[in-house]
Amino acid sequence: MTQTIAPRVRTLVLLLLAAACALLAGAGPASAHAAVTGSDPAQGAVVDKAPARITLTFSEQVAMSDDSLRVLDPEGKRVDLGKPSDVSGTTYAVRLRSGLSDGTYTVAYQVVSADSHPVSGAYTFSIGAPSKTSVTVSGQGTDDGVVGWLYGFGRYVSYAGFIVMVGGAAFVLACWPRGSGVRPVQRFVVSGWLALTAATLALLLLRGSFTGSGKVADVFDLSLLGQVLQTKTGAALVSRLLLLAAAALFIAVLFGSYDKRDDPREKRDLTFGLAIGGVVVAAGLAASWAMSEHASVGLQAGIAMPVDVVHLLAVTAWLGGLGALLTALYRAPADAPVEASAVRRFSRVAFGSVLALIATGAYQSWRQLGSWSAFTDTRYGQLLLAKIALVVVLVGVAWISRRWTGQLTEAVPAEREKVRAGVGASGDTDAETDAAEEPAPGESPAERADDGPAAGESPAAPATEEPAADKPAFDKPPAEPADAERAAQLARQRAARDAARQKRLRDADPGRSGLRRSVLAEAGIAVVLLAVTTVLTQTEPGRTEQEAKAATSSSASADAGASGALTLNMPFDTGGKDGKGIVTVDLDPARVGGNELHVYVERPNGRAFDIPEVKVEFTLKAKDIGPLPVVPDHITTGHWSANGVQIPMAGDWEVDVTVRTSDIDEVTVSKNAQIG
Repeated sequence: MTQTIAPRVRTLVLLLLAAACALLAGAGPASAHAAVTGSDPAQGAVVDKAPARITLTFSEQVAMSDDSLRVLDPEGKRVDLGKPSDVSGTTYAVRLRSGLSDGTYTVAYQVVSADSHPVSGAYTFSIGAPSKTSVTVSGQGTDDGVVGWLYGFGRYVSYAGFIVMVGGAAFVLACWPRGSGVRPVQRFVVSGWLALTAATLALLLLRGSFTGSGKVADVFDLSLLGQVLQTKTGAALVSRLLLLAAAALFIAVLFGSYDKRDDPREKRDLTFGLAIGGVVVAAGLAASWAMSEHASVGLQAGIAMPVDVVHLLAVTAWLGGLGALLTALYRAPADAPVEASAVRRFSRVAFGSVLALIATGAYQSWRQLGSWSAFTDTRYGQLLLAKIALVVVLVGVAWISRRWTGQLTEAVPAEREKVRAGVGASGDTDAETDAAEEPAPGESPAERADDGPAAGESPAAPATEEPAADKPAFDKPPAEPADAERAAQLARQRAARDAARQKRLRDADPGRSGLRRSVLAEAGIAVVLLAVTTVLTQTEPGRTEQEAKAATSSSASADAGASGALTLNMPFDTGGKDGKGIVTVDLDPARVGGNELHVYVERPNGRAFDIPEVKVEFTLKAKDIGPLPVVPDHITTGHWSANGVQIPMAGDWEVDVTVRTSDIDEVTVSKNAQIG
């Protein structure tokens, strides 16, 4: 069977790769995770007179609150007036006070994109001439603090709970109906429901603070909760809670009346009803993510949302069913083990789920990346590569599990019949052991306990009287014990013997032991895969990141003059361990107005040096201008970049670069250069 399937799988993979190439080659514009594509005044601009308002243009519509746009003077005081206004769908403005003095002003924004993620940032512009400012331009957002961490953890738990609940129930209904009466499997599915419900409630409370102040004290602010309920994300979370109520009813029927039905026709009808209802509830829960996150905005949203639902359901059927199978293999009682036929059915379900994941994942990758370069040049692409690698490893381990599945029915009957007959490791039957433990007629338990072996008899000699073949000795009613203590001792012996018999039944199949190990390895990889996926859903898509950089770069280069690029090489030594290197500053076109800045940090041997932080300042001491701070974005290992760096006038500028190699080790190096 494996040889027949393998060519089909190779053909399907080749077709999917060809389709992915075609999609990537013809990628059109899209957006998700809003990014700033323009501003007036522009970043770093120096204007002659104070503007009446500040405008920001985003790559998509965003949600604004009263404090979403703030403008701060050099002393850190707010100079904006009123609420931000919507100018043209993606452009927003806020009015400024009149009579603003000369100096450097900071524009800070904090909005919520259409895919529910908070987006924040800041930039500076100057009136008259640049000046020192007490405002620190930081890239830290509300998702970087305690509330952000809790919100991210809640998202992980919600995904995990959904996978466990839906995947476990699907495994029982589609692969192992007998599992509806197995207590460990019931606890597995119910724990998923509890985790998803608790996480959804927590996300509902955290949402207001997460998209706003980021303060823990605001988590229980009812006014913020009311605002959250009016947003798309709030509606999705409330819908999820309502669907969880229906899921609770589904679970109650699955583990209640369904398990107790004996009539085949009634059970078949109930199975059909549960399957239809379960698919509707599961699809609705999956849609609560698809309709409020990346899939809901940007290119082909009408197609992307159903594809996202299918993708999530395929993950759930595979990984959730895997967890239920692992629970059954390790925790199910020996008298009700998971059958080989159930494992084979799940193997087919998992195979179909993987094919669905490949197809939907290829579409989602094209939609969120748009180009091959985004795989390596953006954080989203790098995380996606890590996810793909984990999936490949997981599929490899699943193939090993599939081989163990094929061996479940081999060499099992003889071993299991031997165990069921009560033959222990030494060849003695359980019946012989029971007979040896029972007191002889007319003999008290105490006498039996005090008597040693008879003369000439080995202590391990078996009882001389064999029980009848059709009535094992352990089924006979025990002799009346002389006291309660002896009765309890006999009960413990029988319990231990039953536990040993159950363990022998469970371990009699060598294929089952191998399957347990491989499925356990799959589950471990799946936990890591789920963590990467959770981070991926909170990361700005590569397509949006590249489009924002391209828009900023084209705006900065539109006014470029004929001046050549400036390159400065400066050795540094922070004094700490591994603190030596060379920092290179490239300023292009090194003219008055907007410039593109690149900073490269290398070790003494010429290899890229990835350090925690780099900051650049420009100072024109002859005109008492500056320092003008620039905080470049981290592009890749040893490379930082900033667009639209404004040089207000020509002169001999001092370029200061602050390099931090650890939490406490940093140094500032300087060089002078003619700019403009």
